[in-house]
Amino acid sequence: MSVFNNIEPNRILYKGKHFFLIKDGFPASPGHILIISNKEKIDYFELDSYERIELTELIVKAKEIIEDEYKPDGYNIGMNCGEVAGQSVMHFHCHIIPRYQGDMKNPKGGIRHCVKGKGNY
Repeated sequence: MSVFNNIEPNRILYKGKHFFLIKDGFPASPGHILIISNKEKIDYFELDSYERIELTELIVKAKEIIEDEYKPDGYNIGMNCGEVAGQSVMHFHCHIIPRYQGDMKNPKGGIRHCVKGKGNY
């Protein structure tokens, strides 16, 4: 059973047909939100076309929620698909991570830094 099945209702920021949004319990930055599937699906590749459409809409919704409280300068949007990719909870979730000027010395390469040596090009 997924840890996401035990989320307390008061933590839910928004609930859609296929997903709900919460603040990440271990945020990478202030305002970090998770979009979590209502049904246990392992990763993005198990989502159907209707879920993928709603996911796109909820990425925008998460951005709106973040910007109501925070003023980020950018975003990373991420999904880990499989243990080798770093997925530790096998229940679909998408990270919306706000980024702030100066939060890293040199952010060039962004998500490429998840593979050692590939962020610097």
